[in-house]
Amino acid sequence: MTIRFSLDKIMKERGLEQKDVVQITGINRNTVKALALNANARIDFPTLNTLCEKLGVSPGDLIEYIPDIDHNI
Repeated sequence: MTIRFSLDKIMKERGLEQKDVVQITGINRNTVKALALNANARIDFPTLNTLCEKLGVSPGDLIEYIPDIDHNI
């Protein structure tokens, strides 16, 4: 299984760059960069809450679960 953060998809859909997300949310640019590149191992609830509030999305829009494919079934 894989948990993937989908900020990059939302940014692409809305024509936003990382600097735009920093400006809109006030989140540190290094954090936005790591989230956009899906390079984080975790996200703090306050950061998730800010992204949801300022971008008008839900946690389910930002976090994607990709199950492993079991070839033995």
